Amino acid sequence: MQFGDSTTSSKRSEFDPAVAELVKDYPIVVTTMVAWGDMDANRHVNNVVYFRYIEHGRLWYFHELGFSKLQRETGVGPILAWADCRFRLPLSYPDTVSIGTRIIDVQEDRFTMQSVVVSHALKQVAAEGQQRLVSFDYRKNEKVPLPESIRRRIEEFEKGD
Repeated sequence: MQFGDSTTSSKRSEFDPAVAELVKDYPIVVTTMVAWGDMDANRHVNNVVYFRYIEHGRLWYFHELGFSKLQRETGVGPILAWADCRFRLPLSYPDTVSIGTRIIDVQEDRFTMQSVVVSHALKQVAAEGQQRLVSFDYRKNEKVPLPESIRRRIEEFEKGD
């Protein structure tokens, strides 16, 4: 299954063991190529691109969770409240990165996601991020409680069911 131009869901069994170890605790892992155009004048991947990689993982998680379908049907979906990223290593072309995504905290109307960006060439974590998302009714333009169906799916994903 393809999601976006160059992002694919990933089978950890196809990874180098060092990379697989770094993403083993993440229920959703997507892989994408580092593009030449991702680099800046200093010949390393621009900081904003790391946020894009993390976004790939977040959106894939939403897709697998069923949040995308729910939003189309009911208008209820996630809205990003904040995001951060800790840059650990500079990435450059050519490389491939795998982005692991998991949910580490669920509250009544919000949840926190954690992401890791792993370089296949370096076999190390290149960045770590967190994002807070709020359950939002886009038709009413207001936050709403997290739907029970989404809560159950998060629990299944995070337990590995």
